Amino acid sequence: MSEAKSNDRHSPPQEALSVSEVTSRVKEHLETRFADVWVTGEISNLTRASSGHIYLSLKDENALLRAVVWRGAVPLLAIEPSDGLEVVCHGRLEVYAPRGTYQLTIDRLHAVGTGALEARLRKLHAMLEQEGLFAPGRKRPLPPFPTRVAVVTSPTGAAIADFLKTLLSRWPSCEVFVVPSRVQGAGAAEELAAALATAARIRPPVDAIALIRGGGSLEDLWAFHEEVLVRAVAASPIPLVSGIGHEIDISLTDLAADLRALTPTDAAVRIAPDRVQVAATVNTLGSRLQSGLQQRLDLARERIQQLARSRILSDPSWLVRDRRGSLEQDAARLKRLGTGAMERAGERLRAAVGRLEAGSPLKLLSRGYSVTQRDSEADDTADAMPLRSVASVPLGSTLVTHLADGRLWSRVERKSTDAF
Repeated sequence: MSEAKSNDRHSPPQEALSVSEVTSRVKEHLETRFADVWVTGEISNLTRASSGHIYLSLKDENALLRAVVWRGAVPLLAIEPSDGLEVVCHGRLEVYAPRGTYQLTIDRLHAVGTGALEARLRKLHAMLEQEGLFAPGRKRPLPPFPTRVAVVTSPTGAAIADFLKTLLSRWPSCEVFVVPSRVQGAGAAEELAAALATAARIRPPVDAIALIRGGGSLEDLWAFHEEVLVRAVAASPIPLVSGIGHEIDISLTDLAADLRALTPTDAAVRIAPDRVQVAATVNTLGSRLQSGLQQRLDLARERIQQLARSRILSDPSWLVRDRRGSLEQDAARLKRLGTGAMERAGERLRAAVGRLEAGSPLKLLSRGYSVTQRDSEADDTADAMPLRSVASVPLGSTLVTHLADGRLWSRVERKSTDAF
């Protein structure tokens, strides 16, 4: 009996299942049993197909599960998936019969906690800050009185309603262009960046762009931390105001914007001046202008009245007489000064003449003095200089002596060095 049983166990069954039948039963069992499942794991091997589908794997320390996000479900994801991110996913298991494999079809995806997101945020913040995208020197002022404003946000959220209500109540003359975009989920950052580019292409150009969204968790606001959006904000050719979340929410988009508003409502306040205050300021300036003009008019009128009472207008010939008197006084003074100067000059001239006459050679000659010099006509070697020394006169030289009334010629017969 035991041998017969052994042979039955190794013999093929009368009705064996085909591969398709086995796969079909497995597919039915798995897809029925796991039609609504949450799975936690780390994303790896993420691939984005040109069709828009996302293929990835979920892994833990012991196993790996293939997964897919179909293109239509990508906008429903709470956060942009990336390798290394710890997530919790919702979906269903599906069996792919041609390959005999199964995968998780994901329709919802959330980050597990905030630690991983915050680490990614700090790393991206450091990189963009080093590039200078948050530098205060890049910030541009907003126009004081905008006439055209573009707002990029979800057209169905509460943020746009609060923004429009506040802006138009403060500055009704402003024309507003709403550029719609998703503000949450996978792909929202790219869509917002494209909406900013659209807003910048509006013609005529708008004066300012507002990028707004209501509050939410770090995961809800993650699109405003994405690099593609932060760079688009920094590159905006038009001054941009960022009003994301609540006052305590600070995104990388806020840091790159020209101005960070605390909320969407505050963004409207920062962009639009208060028409009541502007009207009050205009009225005040108008009153000050009118008062200033009235004061100048009163001063001018008083000045004209003073001129009308002045002597120059009542008796114009007085000025001629007054100037004539001044001219006569000046002429008399000049005459006195000229006469005195001439007299002093004459005295100085007479004194100089006296000094010249006292030192004149002719004057000296008339007093008994004479000037003797060698006769240059008789001796070619003689010069015409007056004689000063006996030694310079050779014996036999012909001398010429000048007296007050004539000249004498003589010959040197002898010399002596004795004085008188």
